[in-house]
Amino acid sequence: MTFNERYKDNVILIKSFEFSKNIIAFAESLERERKHVVSNQLIKSGTSIGANVKEAQNGESKKDFIHKLKIALKEADETGYWFFLCDEMDTYPSCKQLLKELESIIKILNKIISSTTIRLNNSKSN
Repeated sequence: MTFNERYKDNVILIKSFEFSKNIIAFAESLERERKHVVSNQLIKSGTSIGANVKEAQNGESKKDFIHKLKIALKEADETGYWFFLCDEMDTYPSCKQLLKELESIIKILNKIISSTTIRLNNSKSN
């Protein structure tokens, strides 16, 4: 992946971008098996995580940054739902590795949101 210098060390941006690529590959495998509904839902929610993380990088304020990351987190939760559904279906390919990646992204998003919120609140009280 080639992001400009500004983003080269941005872990959540890199992880969410790589996750989007893996989601697309997984969705394509679902499409080959004619699992169109779940494939479409995963493409939408799974790639939206990275899109919102990227958009947050240029937020108008810390509050806007947090808001966009919270949207990414909601999309991650929805993606988790579709993975749990896939995991329960005998005729669907395994998504366990993607679920692990998603859990890592969710942890990072929660940490960033939490620490940014604390910094925002501390700056308001000073």
